[in-house]
Amino acid sequence: MRLLNQVVAAPIGVFTVLSLAAFAEAFGDSCFQAGLHRATGLMRVGSFTVGVLALTVYGLLVNSPPWDFGRLIGVYAGLFFLFAQVLAKIRFSQPATPPILLGGFFIALGGAIITFWKK
Repeated sequence: MRLLNQVVAAPIGVFTVLSLAAFAEAFGDSCFQAGLHRATGLMRVGSFTVGVLALTVYGLLVNSPPWDFGRLIGVYAGLFFLFAQVLAKIRFSQPATPPILLGGFFIALGGAIITFWKK
């Protein structure tokens, strides 16, 4: 915990930890998607197991540091969207469509507003 707190003391550390958390959450979700709809037997069990582990890593990364997560959610939402789209393309051959890209633009815009708007 102490090391993680030191890492998030710097802006690049915050970005790195949020990136890892967003990837872990998107990857964990994709494991459940694969387990539910594309796997059977031991592959299904394996997908669920990896999904649980990835979502546990996500939860620990996001909730361990003592930060104002409400303010950082803007960056996190954008990162989650990005990783989810990359995984959708790589794991499921699902390309981003124009509505997804437009929605992603608004997610990124909202994230930027939340992150950079000073009171």
